[in-house]
Amino acid sequence: MYGLVNQALEDFVRRGYGDTAWNRIRVAAGVDLEMFVSMDSYPDELSYRLVGTATQVLGLSTSQILEAFGEHWVLYTAEAGYGEMLAMFGSDLRSFLFNLDNLHSHVGMTYPKLCPPSFEVEDMPGANGLLLHYHSTRAGLAPMVVGLLKGLGKRFSQEISVEQIAFREDSDHDVFRVDYMSAVASPEH
Repeated sequence: MYGLVNQALEDFVRRGYGDTAWNRIRVAAGVDLEMFVSMDSYPDELSYRLVGTATQVLGLSTSQILEAFGEHWVLYTAEAGYGEMLAMFGSDLRSFLFNLDNLHSHVGMTYPKLCPPSFEVEDMPGANGLLLHYHSTRAGLAPMVVGLLKGLGKRFSQEISVEQIAFREDSDHDVFRVDYMSAVASPEH
């Protein structure tokens, strides 16, 4: 993963739990780097190790950390200079989700070693929401997707509920049901 992910994880811990907690996580995870470079690529194992160590230091489950981090990621990337780019890919939650793969293709021009997930979105006929199909080569990140969706709901001022309804362990990908808690116009995508 790129350093930007690890920078965001550090920011999440520091803001929510303090500098001491981050330093404990970093040391216990055996990470001797004082900082991550956003454009440098780091082994996925490093990020997984930091999250695993955070569960011990913070007393939270992996799912709790990943979901909270996913929500933080949306805010962090906007603050880290990607807000205008995010705005290019949708002015509402629905259109943004339909453009996730386009967003990742665009980001891939800056981060050539990017190995992004892929998303398929389908409207649910007769329901006020959609299904998000999440395909990734990385295992165990479904809780982060829940957090990302919740963070995007906040970004677009759209109250939503998110439920994972299919699991990669049972098929080849994860599926999330996203229900709008208030009426949403259904523009064509």
